[in-house]
Amino acid sequence: MRAVFGLVLLLGVGLAGAAVYMARGYISEYQAALAAARAAAAPQVEMVDVIVTTAKVAFGERLTTDNTAIRKWPKDALPEGAFTSVEEMFPQGFETPRRALRVLEAGEVVMQVKATEPGQDAGVASRLGPGMRAFTIQVDAQSGVSGFLRAGDNVDVFWTGRAPGSDRGEFTQLIDSGLRIIAIDQDANMDREEVVVARTVTVEVSPQQVANLAQAQSSGRLSLALVGAADTTVAAAIQVDQRSLLGIEEVVVEQQEAAQVCTVRTRRGADIIETQVECPK
Repeated sequence: MRAVFGLVLLLGVGLAGAAVYMARGYISEYQAALAAARAAAAPQVEMVDVIVTTAKVAFGERLTTDNTAIRKWPKDALPEGAFTSVEEMFPQGFETPRRALRVLEAGEVVMQVKATEPGQDAGVASRLGPGMRAFTIQVDAQSGVSGFLRAGDNVDVFWTGRAPGSDRGEFTQLIDSGLRIIAIDQDANMDREEVVVARTVTVEVSPQQVANLAQAQSSGRLSLALVGAADTTVAAAIQVDQRSLLGIEEVVVEQQEAAQVCTVRTRRGADIIETQVECPK
């Protein structure tokens, strides 16, 4: 009897173990199939090569293979102007590197707007677009927005002075708007943090604007007004003098023409007699 009981017990344990083993296998297969189905249903992210920095790069520092590397980047999130190959980054070879136009943090994508052309210094000339020129405006704490200007900001330029041959007095007029600053004093660093009262501000302008600003600077005083970073409005023509500022209306005195008088002279002996007559029309 005991032998039969033991045999039945062993058989039950074996069947139970087999059932557990089969269940585990079934569950594993189910989980693997479920994971594969989820992976197949998930959207596939296309990756592309991109050049990123491997260490912090200061303004003006050389971009070389020591501080840059190729990394995979989602194609849909690729920034415009990013370098996607070593040949694009160094078209003239590693001996002719680019320089950083602003501070680049480690792991940051290197873009064309953040780097100079190969072999070019990170000076003012590297900031100028095709056909553009650099013009320097003399400023002080008042006309230079108290040192809050930075390279990369946009400003409106106002002229104050007297018009030649005019007796209207001084007036102020907007002569240009939305000019991009490319340097403060002798510093073109767009990431400068300290506040410095500038003595000169260099802006990017066309040759015609250079002539306008040079004439304005030599004939009056120039003042700058900082434009908001997200402001895309175009300033309208503005001209203000003391009368319009204070709301004084100019009195115009109209001079009336004197009435025309016509006479006829008649000689009577030694006398000449004048007689008023109607003037011919």
